Amino acid sequence: MKSPLTGSGVIHDVIGIGFGPSNLALSIAVEEHNTSLPADRRLNALFLERQPRFGWHRGMLIDDATMQVSFLKDLVTLRNPTSDFSFLCFLRERGRLIDFLNQKTLFPLRMEFHEYFEWAAGRVSHLVEYGSEVVRVEPVRGADGEVAFFDVTSRGATGAGATVTRRARNISVATGLEPHVPPGLELDERVWHNSELIPRAQRLAHSGAPVRRAVVLGAGQSAAEAVDYLHRTFPEAEVCSVFAKYGYTPADDSPFANRIFDPEAVDVYFSSPSEVKQSLLDYHRSTNYSVVDMELIEALYATAYREKVAGRERLRFLNVSRVRAVDQGADGGLDVTVEFLPTGEQRLLAADVLVLATGYRPRDLASLLGEAAKLCLRDDGDEVRVGRDHRVETAPEVTAGLYLQGGTEHTHGLTSTLLSTVAVRADEIHRSVLAARATV
Repeated sequence: MKSPLTGSGVIHDVIGIGFGPSNLALSIAVEEHNTSLPADRRLNALFLERQPRFGWHRGMLIDDATMQVSFLKDLVTLRNPTSDFSFLCFLRERGRLIDFLNQKTLFPLRMEFHEYFEWAAGRVSHLVEYGSEVVRVEPVRGADGEVAFFDVTSRGATGAGATVTRRARNISVATGLEPHVPPGLELDERVWHNSELIPRAQRLAHSGAPVRRAVVLGAGQSAAEAVDYLHRTFPEAEVCSVFAKYGYTPADDSPFANRIFDPEAVDVYFSSPSEVKQSLLDYHRSTNYSVVDMELIEALYATAYREKVAGRERLRFLNVSRVRAVDQGADGGLDVTVEFLPTGEQRLLAADVLVLATGYRPRDLASLLGEAAKLCLRDDGDEVRVGRDHRVETAPEVTAGLYLQGGTEHTHGLTSTLLSTVAVRADEIHRSVLAARATV
């Protein structure tokens, strides 16, 4: 049974699906646009988030982990440097502005940037409905076949209660990425994805159960951070880092390489032939994928060397290796089979925990959008076609807007899933929505 529309003929200009940093930035752009405008010129926006409150990578908010992007790439500054939603305004309100400046750094603590996101989200809470999971998006066809609206159906995130359907002229999809679990492995009480690292590790530490060995699979920043965190959290445990490389690869954060994240670089990437796009991705993967900050690499190496000198090596690196199998051990733990790739030799590690720092992947757009997904045009590689303004190219009869924030690496490059351009992207989507409304 189709859910009734809420309100009396309410049609939203924008409904955002998901409320992470991307749609948060868009909501701020809408809020600032609506300020001082008469009611008939304001944008009617609503953002739906299945979590009960704002949260961004909570499971990896390690107390001393820092951001990998400058604080100036916050939610607003690259769009509107005078905005009072900036990170600097947040610091001023919290009474930490001078203290932060005295650090002489561009890179805040990750937990502090999360606090900034929560602060900003609190200021636009009237635009958000938490605990609301979108279960269906349906095109609304007029008598002439035109699709000028989408109906967005949501329900309580617990799955209980009635569903609610709302109508929108535009949808902004920002559901983020989902954890990638390698084939043959399943998450359980002893096999975690690193996205749940902190709550899982704290629960285990407080349980009183002995932790003799933890294994971390992966070679990127999250893997290295997980290795360091587990090594400090469980001072009696051996921590084994397993990866296919010979060693961790340093992240390329040099000034010229970082230009790949500039807004102008998105223009260049978008207009390039497909073979050039692929080349740019291949050349600059070391800015983001399977790489680690040099400072952390050096710290881990120094720790391993100190332990070798002391004769008690708790930190071990099983390089050029991969996990071949994970079975339940006789004592309720895990038997992790690790293969040394050059020789094929296998060794069995009795472990209490296996952490999969194996990255993320885009969520399936078709499963979210349902019938609406069938109206999206695709390229020769079966990827969704997306315009420069992040609006999905759709069938001719569709005049409603469908915008993607993320999942557009094939069209917009490496910044698709990163914080680097959230403010700029919010501005581009906001302007596109306004332009479309002006033509109606």
